[in-house]
Amino acid sequence: MNPISGSILLVLCLTVFCAPRRWALLAMVVGVLYVPQGAAVPIFALNIFSVRFLEVAGIARVLARGEFRFSGLNGIDRALLLFYGYTTAVFLVRSPDGQAFQIGELVDAYFAYFTFRGLIQDAGDFRFLLRSFVLLLIPYVAIVMVESFKHRNLFDLLAPLPGGQAFRGSRIRCLGSFRHPSLLGTIGVAFIPLYIGMAFAAPDRVRALLGIVLCLVIVWASNSGGPLSGVGAGVAAWLCWRWRTKMKWVRRGIVAMIVMAALLMKAPVWYLLEHLSDITGGDGFTRAFLLDTMWKHLSVWWLAGMPITDTGAWFPETISATGGADITDQFVYFGIEAGVGAIALFIVLLTRAYRSLGKSGAILRAAAPASRESEYFMWGMGCMLTAHVANWFGITYFDQTYMIWFMQLAAISALAQNIQSSEIPEKEAARAEEADLREAAAVSAQ
Repeated sequence: MNPISGSILLVLCLTVFCAPRRWALLAMVVGVLYVPQGAAVPIFALNIFSVRFLEVAGIARVLARGEFRFSGLNGIDRALLLFYGYTTAVFLVRSPDGQAFQIGELVDAYFAYFTFRGLIQDAGDFRFLLRSFVLLLIPYVAIVMVESFKHRNLFDLLAPLPGGQAFRGSRIRCLGSFRHPSLLGTIGVAFIPLYIGMAFAAPDRVRALLGIVLCLVIVWASNSGGPLSGVGAGVAAWLCWRWRTKMKWVRRGIVAMIVMAALLMKAPVWYLLEHLSDITGGDGFTRAFLLDTMWKHLSVWWLAGMPITDTGAWFPETISATGGADITDQFVYFGIEAGVGAIALFIVLLTRAYRSLGKSGAILRAAAPASRESEYFMWGMGCMLTAHVANWFGITYFDQTYMIWFMQLAAISALAQNIQSSEIPEKEAARAEEADLREAAAVSAQ
């Protein structure tokens, strides 16, 4: 960490801890977007990355001010606690190596998620962040365009980024402030579905459309097939809007198509990723081969995972940082960490999020047309979740990108909880009115 990045980080941490809640929320996202992970401080032979300082400032703030209380946990909160607690416990029991790193992942998940749970308390907070994020993207995209056309990454002034420049075809794969081009592209994946939802609200339409354009430019600059697939999944989810009351049949239809493909294909069904990459670009064969190899070694890792170094024989080349294969799949990554149980709990977490969004949408539809804009917005959050899931078949969030994911998951949790809690007084009022009518009928009968 040099004096420039250190000064920026100090200002952001003070803002997170001291400023009004919405400005603290914005400072967290500024740190994710503009301070590279290479801006780290070595403490006791450990590299404390910049976002971890923000996490500490954030969790200290929300707990000290009572902006989040663990007495009010909902289903998503509990699923996240269980998932990361289980994964870490299994890893620590299984492996004496890499324990500090695994505990760090646990702390990152808990601190980041519950910081955002405290800072995002209603839809107004999240809309404020999305409106402000567009303004943050304008200079950020300008910096990325310098990298794209001049082949110079200005974020190297804050912290040197590993790996150097990479090209696909004749075009550079930009990094921005992230450690991999696909992680830069993930910014577009994560926000395009949300800005589509915002565009249905007239006051936010211009800014939302600008946000969509800026995010598409970021995806283009990353020159990566995975983010392009994620954007496609998010847009495809939006195309299902007209069937939003019949999503059970949509889900069954998707499962039926996958089963049909598995029966008709000569290769395993996950090699569909290879065919998809023929359209979006990227190395779909490698991702499909990883899933195929993982399946063939199921007996080795299903119970408690396996050492990452043992995956080194899966591919001709290994990753120097881990000594193992290039794990370009978030689900596979959790399986290697803690077995099938970890993957199952991760799916439970995602299911809880989808279920909360579905229930919230039903409540908003019952209040239509007054709540139609809110329904669009919540549907956009479901599309965003779908885009993340698609993106995880091509990349793991191994740098500060995880902060964006936890921020958006916390927003789903907070907004869905607010909508569902608002239903309780309405039900009580309806029951009271029904009781009054029964009493009046009884009196009339007498």
